[in-house]
Amino acid sequence: MTSLLHRTLGVLALSLLLAAAGHAGEVSIRVIDADSGAAIADATVTADGHTTRTDADGRVAIGLETGAAIGVRAPGYERRTVSAEAATAAIPLKPFTPKALYLSFYGIGSPSLRNGALDLIRETQLNAVVIDIKGDRGLVAYRSGVPLASEIGAQKTITIPNLATLLQSLHARGVYTIARIVTFKDDPLAAAHPEWAVKRADGSLFHDREGLRWVDPTRREVWDYNIAIAAEAASAGFDEIQFDYLRFPDDKAVRLSESNNQQFRTRAIAGFLDGARARLVPYNVFLAADVFGYICWNLDDTGIGQRLEDILPRVDYLSPMLYPSGFQFGIPGYRDPVAHVYEIVRRSLDQVRTRTRVSPRRIRPWLQAFKDYAFDHRVFDADEIKQQIRAAEEFGSDGWMLWNPRNVYSGEGLEQETACR
Repeated sequence: MTSLLHRTLGVLALSLLLAAAGHAGEVSIRVIDADSGAAIADATVTADGHTTRTDADGRVAIGLETGAAIGVRAPGYERRTVSAEAATAAIPLKPFTPKALYLSFYGIGSPSLRNGALDLIRETQLNAVVIDIKGDRGLVAYRSGVPLASEIGAQKTITIPNLATLLQSLHARGVYTIARIVTFKDDPLAAAHPEWAVKRADGSLFHDREGLRWVDPTRREVWDYNIAIAAEAASAGFDEIQFDYLRFPDDKAVRLSESNNQQFRTRAIAGFLDGARARLVPYNVFLAADVFGYICWNLDDTGIGQRLEDILPRVDYLSPMLYPSGFQFGIPGYRDPVAHVYEIVRRSLDQVRTRTRVSPRRIRPWLQAFKDYAFDHRVFDADEIKQQIRAAEEFGSDGWMLWNPRNVYSGEGLEQETACR
């Protein structure tokens, strides 16, 4: 009874404060763990198009317009949106650890692949899905309202007829949803606007090993296009936006609009993320960046614009691709990566923490769920899957994601239990 009275008085006090101000006021809120009641430090709080972070006690003072909603999120928790009245009390966030599998541009449109993924989510510890909304060939999977997507032919194949309906269905099943956007590898955009494309020294358009063209990561027109797609995904209801191919091509022969040096490259990637983060503020959506596995180890930008110290401050989650098959030179002490999958994942994650001092909850790795292509061509079955998962979980990462480009997942190595939000 006393608690109810205090809460009623708190709501009344806030209402009087806002009324006295005419249109705005300031309110102090506290963000806590829903299970333990402990304060959540460094939580992101969004109101009236502005963001701020909670202090060590989970508190923050924010200015509010009358009736404004408040968005709250923190790595390792579900995001929430509450009313100004609800913000007079502590805002509890429910702990949540995403354990995801990947569905490609075509995979999400295939009933057999999509239903197979949903069956695994229902039957195992999986509780999340990464979905291509702009895939590896630059095609946009849903009917976008961004004019450029239609103009360049990125809408010629639609694999998600109704994005909002799909997300509603997934959320009804308790599935956490991540939108993957392939950013600077964009064949249709480069073809339609060669002035925005990456070129070779002779002025011809650059093509990668797949024969695909890339766009220049410094071009603001390219930034605006990808960020507009991200905003549509956030508006439709995705819990998280994940940018992939957030880099320059790994080819020293390319010619860019300015000098191709580390400062130039890292400034472009950081600038894009700053622009994306600012545009996505109204949606209270998590922001993530995929990076090469060796980024965890290299102190420079690996020649592609990816450097831990520049990317991590600008995203909620860092997602290193820790596929043992991708570590062609191994890591110190382990020259045969596919024979030491636990060590590849765990030691790479440890490197991130050592260099940046961030919480393990800020990191969610990609793990290999496909056959080795670089060493002994072994199938990654239950043992390899379990070892990678164990490495991530013992490190304390906020979950993990399984990558199989064919979208074929057997469930081997996964705990057989129902896990939902």
